[in-house]
Amino acid sequence: MEQILKDEAHSFFQSYSNDRTAGLRINPLKMTNEEWNIISPFSLQKIPFTEYGYYYDFKNEEPGKHPYHLAGLYYIQEPSAMFIAQLLDVKPGDKVLDLCAAPGGKSTQIGAYLQHKGLLVSNEIHPKRAKALSENIERMGVTNAIVTNETPSHLSKHFPQYFDKILVDAPCSGEGMFRKDPEAIQYWSQEHVLECQKLQRDILEHAYRMLKEDGILVYSTCTFSPEENEENVEWFLSEYPDMELVEINKSHGIEDARPKWTKHKEQKIRHAARLWPHKLKGEGHFVAKFKKTSSTPLPKTPFFKIKTKKQDVLEYLKFTDQFLNTEPFDNLALFGSILHALPNDCPDLTGLKVLRAGLHLGEIKKNRFEPDHALALALSLNAAKNPFVLHSTEMDWLRYLKGETLKGEGNRSWILITIDQFPLGWGKEVSGMIKNHYPKGLRIKG
Repeated sequence: MEQILKDEAHSFFQSYSNDRTAGLRINPLKMTNEEWNIISPFSLQKIPFTEYGYYYDFKNEEPGKHPYHLAGLYYIQEPSAMFIAQLLDVKPGDKVLDLCAAPGGKSTQIGAYLQHKGLLVSNEIHPKRAKALSENIERMGVTNAIVTNETPSHLSKHFPQYFDKILVDAPCSGEGMFRKDPEAIQYWSQEHVLECQKLQRDILEHAYRMLKEDGILVYSTCTFSPEENEENVEWFLSEYPDMELVEINKSHGIEDARPKWTKHKEQKIRHAARLWPHKLKGEGHFVAKFKKTSSTPLPKTPFFKIKTKKQDVLEYLKFTDQFLNTEPFDNLALFGSILHALPNDCPDLTGLKVLRAGLHLGEIKKNRFEPDHALALALSLNAAKNPFVLHSTEMDWLRYLKGETLKGEGNRSWILITIDQFPLGWGKEVSGMIKNHYPKGLRIKG
Protein backbone atom coordinates (compact mmCIF):
# COMPACT_ATOMS: atom_id res chain seq x y z
CA MET A 1 0.00 0.00 0.00
CA GLU A 2 2.94 2.34 0.64
CA GLN A 3 4.21 1.67 -2.88
CA ILE A 4 0.91 2.21 -4.68
CA LEU A 5 -0.69 4.91 -2.51
CA LYS A 6 2.51 6.96 -2.06
CA ASP A 7 1.43 10.31 -0.50
CA GLU A 8 -1.93 8.89 0.58
CA ALA A 9 -0.40 5.97 2.46
CA HIS A 10 0.00 7.86 5.76
CA SER A 11 -3.69 8.86 5.84
CA PHE A 12 -4.71 5.33 4.87
CA PHE A 13 -2.71 3.69 7.66
CA GLN A 14 -3.72 6.37 10.14
CA SER A 15 -7.38 5.43 9.60
CA TYR A 16 -6.65 2.03 11.17
CA SER A 17 -6.02 3.69 14.52
CA ASN A 18 -9.59 5.01 14.45
CA ASP A 19 -12.60 3.05 15.66
CA ARG A 20 -14.39 0.89 13.12
CA THR A 21 -17.70 2.13 11.77
CA ALA A 22 -21.02 0.44 12.50
CA GLY A 23 -24.32 0.80 10.69
CA LEU A 24 -27.84 -0.48 10.37
CA ARG A 25 -30.08 -0.47 7.32
CA ILE A 26 -33.81 -0.23 7.89
CA ASN A 27 -36.13 -2.63 6.10
CA PRO A 28 -38.50 -0.88 3.66
CA LEU A 29 -40.58 -4.06 3.44
CA LYS A 30 -41.73 -3.15 6.95
CA MET A 31 -41.58 0.66 7.21
CA THR A 32 -40.42 3.94 5.67
CA ASN A 33 -37.57 6.19 6.78
CA GLU A 34 -40.15 8.60 8.17
CA GLU A 35 -41.83 5.89 10.24
CA TRP A 36 -38.44 4.72 11.50
CA ASN A 37 -37.49 8.23 12.60
CA ILE A 38 -40.61 8.28 14.80
CA ILE A 39 -39.96 4.96 16.57
CA SER A 40 -36.15 4.69 16.51
CA PRO A 41 -34.81 4.03 20.03
CA PHE A 42 -31.23 4.84 18.99
CA SER A 43 -29.16 7.94 18.37
CA LEU A 44 -28.33 7.62 14.67
CA GLN A 45 -26.69 9.54 11.84
CA LYS A 46 -27.84 9.15 8.23
CA ILE A 47 -25.34 7.47 5.88
CA PRO A 48 -25.15 9.88 2.92
CA PHE A 49 -24.46 7.38 0.12
CA THR A 50 -27.35 4.96 0.69
CA GLU A 51 -31.08 5.52 1.08
CA TYR A 52 -31.94 3.46 4.15
CA GLY A 53 -28.65 3.36 6.07
CA TYR A 54 -27.69 4.88 9.43
CA TYR A 55 -24.50 5.01 11.49
CA TYR A 56 -24.77 4.03 15.15
CA ASP A 57 -22.37 4.26 18.07
CA PHE A 58 -21.36 0.64 18.72
CA LYS A 59 -19.66 1.60 22.01
CA ASN A 60 -22.87 2.86 23.59
CA GLU A 61 -25.73 1.18 21.69
CA GLU A 62 -26.54 -2.43 20.90
CA PRO A 63 -29.24 -2.61 18.20
CA GLY A 64 -28.57 -6.35 17.83
CA LYS A 65 -30.11 -6.88 21.28
CA HIS A 66 -33.27 -4.87 20.67
CA PRO A 67 -36.50 -6.75 19.79
CA TYR A 68 -36.84 -4.61 16.64
CA HIS A 69 -33.85 -6.52 15.28
CA LEU A 70 -35.59 -9.87 15.75
CA ALA A 71 -38.73 -8.45 14.14
CA GLY A 72 -36.65 -7.68 11.03
CA LEU A 73 -37.05 -3.90 11.16
CA TYR A 74 -33.38 -3.45 10.28
CA TYR A 75 -30.23 -5.30 9.29
CA ILE A 76 -26.91 -4.57 10.98
CA GLN A 77 -24.45 -3.97 8.13
CA GLU A 78 -21.08 -2.33 7.58
CA PRO A 79 -21.82 1.12 6.10
CA SER A 80 -19.75 1.00 2.89
CA ALA A 81 -21.27 -2.42 2.06
CA MET A 82 -24.68 -0.73 1.78
CA PHE A 83 -23.52 1.14 -1.35
CA ILE A 84 -23.15 -2.01 -3.45
CA ALA A 85 -26.56 -3.66 -4.00
CA GLN A 86 -28.27 -0.41 -4.97
CA LEU A 87 -26.04 -0.25 -8.09
CA LEU A 88 -27.98 -3.19 -9.57
CA ASP A 89 -30.97 -0.86 -10.09
CA VAL A 90 -33.32 -3.67 -9.08
CA LYS A 91 -36.97 -3.21 -10.00
CA PRO A 92 -39.98 -5.24 -8.80
CA GLY A 93 -40.37 -8.22 -11.14
CA ASP A 94 -36.64 -8.65 -11.91
CA LYS A 95 -34.92 -12.02 -11.73
CA VAL A 96 -31.85 -11.42 -9.54
CA LEU A 97 -28.96 -13.65 -8.45
CA ASP A 98 -26.77 -12.94 -5.43
CA LEU A 99 -24.04 -15.47 -6.15
CA CYS A 100 -21.91 -15.22 -2.97
CA ALA A 101 -24.66 -14.11 -0.63
CA ALA A 102 -23.91 -15.01 3.02
CA PRO A 103 -24.58 -13.68 5.56
CA GLY A 104 -27.33 -11.83 3.67
CA GLY A 105 -26.84 -8.07 3.95
CA LYS A 106 -26.90 -7.45 0.23
CA SER A 107 -29.54 -10.16 -0.45
CA THR A 108 -31.99 -8.65 2.03
CA GLN A 109 -31.33 -5.23 0.47
CA ILE A 110 -32.15 -6.69 -2.98
CA GLY A 111 -35.25 -8.40 -1.54
CA ALA A 112 -36.50 -5.03 -0.29
CA TYR A 113 -36.05 -3.48 -3.75
CA LEU A 114 -38.06 -6.34 -5.31
CA GLN A 115 -41.05 -5.65 -3.02
CA HIS A 116 -42.09 -9.36 -3.07
CA LYS A 117 -42.29 -9.32 -6.90
CA GLY A 118 -39.96 -11.22 -9.21
CA LEU A 119 -37.32 -13.68 -8.05
CA LEU A 120 -34.21 -13.56 -5.88
CA VAL A 121 -31.84 -16.52 -5.91
CA SER A 122 -29.44 -16.17 -2.97
CA ASN A 123 -26.58 -18.64 -3.14
CA GLU A 124 -23.83 -19.56 -0.70
CA ILE A 125 -21.34 -22.36 -1.27
CA HIS A 126 -20.55 -22.99 2.44
CA PRO A 127 -23.39 -24.92 4.20
CA LYS A 128 -23.16 -23.18 7.63
CA ARG A 129 -23.06 -19.74 6.05
CA ALA A 130 -25.95 -20.71 3.76
CA LYS A 131 -28.03 -21.54 6.85
CA ALA A 132 -27.29 -18.10 8.36
CA LEU A 133 -28.21 -16.52 5.02
CA SER A 134 -31.55 -18.33 5.01
CA GLU A 135 -32.31 -17.23 8.57
CA ASN A 136 -31.59 -13.58 7.75
CA ILE A 137 -33.83 -13.67 4.68
CA GLU A 138 -36.59 -15.11 6.87
CA ARG A 139 -36.09 -12.46 9.58
CA MET A 140 -36.36 -9.62 7.09
CA GLY A 141 -39.64 -10.95 5.70
CA VAL A 142 -38.46 -11.57 2.12
CA THR A 143 -41.06 -13.86 0.52
CA ASN A 144 -39.71 -14.41 -3.01
CA ALA A 145 -36.20 -15.76 -2.37
CA ILE A 146 -34.78 -19.16 -3.26
CA VAL A 147 -31.77 -19.90 -1.01
CA THR A 148 -29.34 -22.39 -2.54
CA ASN A 149 -26.15 -24.05 -1.32
CA GLU A 150 -24.38 -24.59 -4.64
CA THR A 151 -21.18 -24.07 -6.61
CA PRO A 152 -21.23 -21.32 -9.24
CA SER A 153 -20.48 -23.93 -11.91
CA HIS A 154 -23.54 -26.01 -11.02
CA LEU A 155 -25.77 -22.93 -10.97
CA SER A 156 -24.48 -21.74 -14.36
CA LYS A 157 -25.52 -25.04 -15.94
CA HIS A 158 -28.98 -24.73 -14.37
CA PHE A 159 -29.60 -21.05 -15.22
CA PRO A 160 -27.98 -20.23 -18.60
CA GLN A 161 -28.60 -16.55 -19.52
CA TYR A 162 -31.46 -16.42 -17.04
CA PHE A 163 -30.97 -13.43 -14.73
CA ASP A 164 -31.65 -9.73 -15.31
CA LYS A 165 -29.27 -8.68 -12.53
CA ILE A 166 -26.37 -10.53 -10.86
CA LEU A 167 -24.33 -9.51 -7.83
CA VAL A 168 -20.89 -11.05 -7.28
CA ASP A 169 -19.75 -9.87 -3.86
CA ALA A 170 -16.69 -12.04 -4.17
CA PRO A 171 -14.72 -13.83 -1.46
CA CYS A 172 -11.52 -11.81 -1.14
CA SER A 173 -8.39 -11.22 0.93
CA GLY A 174 -10.52 -9.06 3.22
CA GLU A 175 -8.40 -6.02 4.00
CA GLY A 176 -11.61 -4.07 4.57
CA MET A 177 -12.25 -6.36 7.55
CA PHE A 178 -9.06 -5.50 9.42
CA ARG A 179 -10.61 -2.91 11.78
CA LYS A 180 -13.78 -4.93 12.30
CA ASP A 181 -12.04 -8.28 12.72
CA PRO A 182 -8.32 -8.06 13.61
CA GLU A 183 -7.99 -11.84 13.20
CA ALA A 184 -8.45 -11.31 9.44
CA ILE A 185 -4.94 -9.83 9.40
CA GLN A 186 -3.47 -13.25 10.24
CA TYR A 187 -4.88 -14.79 7.06
CA TRP A 188 -3.48 -12.15 4.73
CA SER A 189 -0.54 -12.85 2.44
CA GLN A 190 0.39 -11.93 -1.13
CA GLU A 191 -0.11 -15.59 -2.06
CA HIS A 192 -3.65 -15.43 -0.65
CA VAL A 193 -4.35 -12.33 -2.76
CA LEU A 194 -3.40 -14.23 -5.93
CA GLU A 195 -5.44 -17.27 -4.88
CA CYS A 196 -8.44 -14.97 -4.39
CA GLN A 197 -7.88 -13.37 -7.79
CA LYS A 198 -8.01 -16.81 -9.48
CA LEU A 199 -11.18 -17.77 -7.57
CA GLN A 200 -12.85 -14.43 -8.37
CA ARG A 201 -12.20 -14.86 -12.08
CA ASP A 202 -13.71 -18.33 -12.02
CA ILE A 203 -16.83 -16.98 -10.27
CA LEU A 204 -17.12 -14.11 -12.76
CA GLU A 205 -16.98 -16.55 -15.68
CA HIS A 206 -19.95 -18.47 -14.31
CA ALA A 207 -21.82 -15.25 -13.52
CA TYR A 208 -21.34 -14.13 -17.14
CA ARG A 209 -22.97 -17.35 -18.39
CA MET A 210 -26.06 -16.72 -16.25
CA LEU A 211 -26.59 -13.09 -17.31
CA LYS A 212 -29.20 -12.13 -19.94
CA GLU A 213 -28.61 -9.75 -22.82
CA ASP A 214 -28.80 -6.18 -21.47
CA GLY A 215 -28.38 -7.63 -17.98
CA ILE A 216 -26.43 -5.87 -15.23
CA LEU A 217 -23.58 -7.50 -13.29
CA VAL A 218 -22.11 -5.82 -10.22
CA TYR A 219 -18.75 -7.07 -8.92
CA SER A 220 -17.50 -6.05 -5.48
CA THR A 221 -14.86 -6.89 -2.89
CA CYS A 222 -13.93 -5.63 0.56
CA THR A 223 -10.22 -5.59 -0.24
CA PHE A 224 -7.94 -2.80 -1.48
CA SER A 225 -5.62 -4.98 -3.57
CA PRO A 226 -5.43 -3.97 -7.27
CA GLU A 227 -5.01 -7.64 -8.19
CA GLU A 228 -8.56 -8.40 -6.98
CA ASN A 229 -10.08 -5.13 -8.16
CA GLU A 230 -8.82 -3.07 -11.13
CA GLU A 231 -6.83 -5.99 -12.56
CA ASN A 232 -9.91 -8.23 -12.46
CA VAL A 233 -12.02 -5.55 -14.18
CA GLU A 234 -9.39 -5.24 -16.93
CA TRP A 235 -9.24 -9.03 -17.33
CA PHE A 236 -13.03 -9.39 -17.43
CA LEU A 237 -13.43 -6.72 -20.12
CA SER A 238 -10.68 -8.35 -22.17
CA GLU A 239 -12.12 -11.85 -21.76
CA TYR A 240 -15.69 -10.79 -22.54
CA PRO A 241 -15.75 -7.91 -25.06
CA ASP A 242 -19.57 -7.82 -24.92
CA MET A 243 -19.39 -6.62 -21.30
CA GLU A 244 -19.46 -2.84 -21.04
CA LEU A 245 -18.16 -1.08 -17.92
CA VAL A 246 -20.85 1.31 -16.68
CA GLU A 247 -19.80 4.51 -14.94
CA ILE A 248 -20.83 4.68 -11.28
CA ASN A 249 -22.01 8.02 -9.89
CA LYS A 250 -19.70 8.98 -7.04
CA SER A 251 -20.13 11.43 -4.17
CA HIS A 252 -19.58 11.76 -0.41
CA GLY A 253 -15.94 10.61 -0.60
CA ILE A 254 -16.44 7.73 -3.04
CA GLU A 255 -13.68 7.87 -5.66
CA ASP A 256 -12.80 6.55 -9.13
CA ALA A 257 -10.96 3.27 -9.46
CA ARG A 258 -7.29 3.62 -10.44
CA PRO A 259 -6.41 2.81 -14.11
CA LYS A 260 -2.68 3.22 -13.33
CA TRP A 261 -2.86 0.04 -11.27
CA THR A 262 -3.67 -2.08 -14.34
CA LYS A 263 -1.51 -3.52 -17.11
CA HIS A 264 -2.80 -1.35 -19.97
CA LYS A 265 -3.88 1.65 -17.86
CA GLU A 266 -7.13 2.14 -19.78
CA GLN A 267 -8.93 5.24 -18.55
CA LYS A 268 -12.39 3.59 -18.59
CA ILE A 269 -11.33 1.57 -15.53
CA ARG A 270 -12.01 4.74 -13.53
CA HIS A 271 -15.75 4.10 -14.08
CA ALA A 272 -15.52 1.58 -11.21
CA ALA A 273 -15.51 2.90 -7.64
CA ARG A 274 -13.37 2.73 -4.54
CA LEU A 275 -14.60 3.41 -1.02
CA TRP A 276 -11.55 4.14 1.14
CA PRO A 277 -11.56 4.15 4.96
CA HIS A 278 -9.51 7.38 4.97
CA LYS A 279 -11.91 9.14 2.57
CA LEU A 280 -15.31 8.28 4.05
CA LYS A 281 -16.91 6.82 7.15
CA GLY A 282 -16.79 3.10 6.36
CA GLU A 283 -14.45 0.12 6.29
CA GLY A 284 -13.95 0.26 2.51
CA HIS A 285 -15.12 -1.50 -0.65
CA PHE A 286 -14.42 -1.78 -4.36
CA VAL A 287 -17.24 -2.06 -6.90
CA ALA A 288 -17.58 -2.28 -10.68
CA LYS A 289 -20.79 -2.33 -12.73
CA PHE A 290 -21.09 -4.07 -16.12
CA LYS A 291 -23.77 -4.37 -18.80
CA LYS A 292 -24.00 -7.29 -21.23
CA THR A 293 -24.42 -6.04 -24.79
CA SER A 294 -24.29 -9.22 -26.90
CA SER A 295 -27.37 -10.60 -28.63
CA THR A 296 -27.78 -14.30 -27.95
CA PRO A 297 -30.80 -16.61 -28.19
CA LEU A 298 -32.32 -17.23 -24.75
CA PRO A 299 -32.41 -20.87 -23.67
CA LYS A 300 -35.62 -21.85 -21.91
CA THR A 301 -35.31 -22.54 -18.20
CA PRO A 302 -38.35 -24.65 -17.27
CA PHE A 303 -40.79 -23.45 -14.63
CA PHE A 304 -41.46 -25.37 -11.44
CA LYS A 305 -44.52 -27.52 -11.99
CA ILE A 306 -46.87 -26.98 -9.07
CA LYS A 307 -49.04 -30.04 -8.47
CA THR A 308 -50.68 -28.94 -5.23
CA LYS A 309 -54.49 -29.12 -5.29
CA LYS A 310 -56.87 -26.93 -3.32
CA GLN A 311 -58.14 -29.88 -1.32
CA ASP A 312 -54.57 -30.55 -0.14
CA VAL A 313 -54.31 -27.09 1.43
CA LEU A 314 -57.79 -26.65 2.89
CA GLU A 315 -56.42 -26.42 6.44
CA TYR A 316 -54.15 -23.53 5.43
CA LEU A 317 -57.05 -21.76 3.72
CA LYS A 318 -59.19 -22.22 6.85
CA PHE A 319 -56.35 -20.86 9.01
CA THR A 320 -56.03 -17.75 6.82
CA ASP A 321 -59.76 -17.14 6.90
CA GLN A 322 -60.00 -17.61 10.67
CA PHE A 323 -56.88 -15.82 11.88
CA LEU A 324 -55.70 -13.35 9.21
CA ASN A 325 -57.04 -10.23 7.53
CA THR A 326 -55.14 -11.05 4.33
CA GLU A 327 -55.75 -13.19 1.26
CA PRO A 328 -54.04 -16.60 1.13
CA PHE A 329 -50.67 -16.68 -0.62
CA ASP A 330 -50.50 -17.85 -4.25
CA ASN A 331 -48.33 -20.52 -5.87
CA LEU A 332 -48.77 -22.98 -3.02
CA ALA A 333 -46.46 -25.99 -3.12
CA LEU A 334 -46.63 -28.89 -0.67
CA PHE A 335 -43.36 -30.73 0.03
CA GLY A 336 -44.47 -33.65 2.18
CA SER A 337 -46.51 -31.91 4.88
CA ILE A 338 -44.62 -28.60 4.61
CA LEU A 339 -46.40 -25.82 2.72
CA HIS A 340 -44.53 -23.13 0.77
CA ALA A 341 -45.59 -20.13 -1.28
CA LEU A 342 -43.23 -20.10 -4.25
CA PRO A 343 -42.20 -16.95 -6.13
CA ASN A 344 -44.15 -16.18 -9.31
CA ASP A 345 -42.71 -17.95 -12.37
CA CYS A 346 -40.53 -20.03 -10.06
CA PRO A 347 -37.89 -21.92 -12.07
CA ASP A 348 -37.49 -25.67 -11.85
CA LEU A 349 -35.25 -26.41 -8.86
CA THR A 350 -34.67 -30.11 -9.56
CA GLY A 351 -31.08 -31.12 -8.82
CA LEU A 352 -30.25 -28.06 -6.71
CA LYS A 353 -29.51 -27.98 -2.98
CA VAL A 354 -32.31 -25.69 -1.80
CA LEU A 355 -32.50 -24.44 1.80
CA ARG A 356 -35.46 -22.10 1.34
CA ALA A 357 -38.00 -22.08 -1.47
CA GLY A 358 -40.01 -18.87 -1.29
CA LEU A 359 -41.99 -18.44 1.92
CA HIS A 360 -42.30 -21.34 4.37
CA LEU A 361 -45.94 -20.98 5.44
CA GLY A 362 -46.21 -23.87 7.88
CA GLU A 363 -47.11 -27.53 8.27
CA ILE A 364 -50.35 -29.22 7.38
CA LYS A 365 -51.16 -31.75 10.07
CA LYS A 366 -54.23 -33.90 10.56
CA ASN A 367 -57.26 -31.56 10.65
CA ARG A 368 -55.13 -28.48 11.38
CA PHE A 369 -52.49 -26.10 10.07
CA GLU A 370 -49.52 -25.00 12.18
CA PRO A 371 -48.02 -21.69 10.97
CA ASP A 372 -44.27 -21.26 10.60
CA HIS A 373 -42.23 -18.45 12.14
CA ALA A 374 -41.40 -17.23 8.60
CA LEU A 375 -45.09 -16.55 7.95
CA ALA A 376 -45.31 -14.33 11.04
CA LEU A 377 -42.32 -12.24 9.94
CA ALA A 378 -43.70 -11.87 6.41
CA LEU A 379 -47.03 -10.43 7.60
CA SER A 380 -47.72 -6.72 7.48
CA LEU A 381 -49.04 -4.52 10.28
CA ASN A 382 -52.65 -5.31 11.21
CA ALA A 383 -52.56 -8.58 9.26
CA ALA A 384 -53.72 -10.70 12.21
CA LYS A 385 -57.24 -10.90 13.60
CA ASN A 386 -55.81 -11.75 17.04
CA PRO A 387 -52.73 -9.60 17.68
CA PHE A 388 -51.07 -9.54 21.08
CA VAL A 389 -49.08 -6.31 21.41
CA LEU A 390 -45.89 -6.25 23.45
CA HIS A 391 -44.21 -2.90 24.03
CA SER A 392 -40.50 -2.29 23.58
CA THR A 393 -40.53 0.03 26.61
CA GLU A 394 -41.64 -2.85 28.87
CA MET A 395 -40.00 -6.22 29.44
CA ASP A 396 -42.71 -8.72 28.50
CA TRP A 397 -41.04 -9.04 25.10
CA LEU A 398 -37.99 -10.56 26.79
CA ARG A 399 -40.15 -13.21 28.45
CA TYR A 400 -41.60 -14.09 25.06
CA LEU A 401 -38.18 -14.29 23.40
CA LYS A 402 -37.02 -16.59 26.19
CA GLY A 403 -39.88 -18.97 25.41
CA GLU A 404 -42.03 -18.28 28.46
CA THR A 405 -45.83 -18.51 28.61
CA LEU A 406 -47.78 -15.24 28.51
CA LYS A 407 -51.10 -14.34 30.08
CA GLY A 408 -53.86 -14.00 27.47
CA GLU A 409 -57.54 -13.12 27.38
CA GLY A 410 -59.51 -16.24 26.42
CA ASN A 411 -59.51 -19.09 23.88
CA ARG A 412 -58.61 -17.39 20.62
CA SER A 413 -56.17 -20.13 19.49
CA TRP A 414 -53.48 -18.65 17.17
CA ILE A 415 -52.20 -15.25 18.32
CA LEU A 416 -49.72 -13.08 16.41
CA ILE A 417 -47.27 -11.70 18.97
CA THR A 418 -46.09 -8.21 17.98
CA ILE A 419 -43.58 -5.71 19.26
CA ASP A 420 -45.14 -2.25 19.05
CA GLN A 421 -47.47 -3.82 16.45
CA PHE A 422 -44.64 -5.27 14.29
CA PRO A 423 -44.95 -9.09 13.93
CA LEU A 424 -42.50 -11.01 16.11
CA GLY A 425 -43.84 -14.60 16.22
CA TRP A 426 -46.74 -16.90 17.11
CA GLY A 427 -48.46 -17.93 20.32
CA LYS A 428 -51.48 -20.15 20.92
CA GLU A 429 -54.08 -19.00 23.44
CA VAL A 430 -55.99 -21.58 25.47
CA SER A 431 -57.94 -20.83 28.67
CA GLY A 432 -56.41 -17.38 29.10
CA MET A 433 -52.81 -18.54 28.67
CA ILE A 434 -50.66 -18.07 25.54
CA LYS A 435 -48.40 -21.02 24.80
CA ASN A 436 -45.10 -19.79 23.33
CA HIS A 437 -44.34 -20.79 19.72
CA TYR A 438 -41.20 -18.70 19.28
CA PRO A 439 -38.63 -21.04 17.63
CA LYS A 440 -36.49 -22.82 20.21
CA GLY A 441 -33.31 -22.22 18.19
CA LEU A 442 -33.86 -18.44 18.30
CA ARG A 443 -34.76 -18.10 21.96
CA ILE A 444 -32.68 -15.92 24.26
CA LYS A 445 -30.84 -18.00 26.84
CA GLY A 446 -30.55 -17.08 30.49
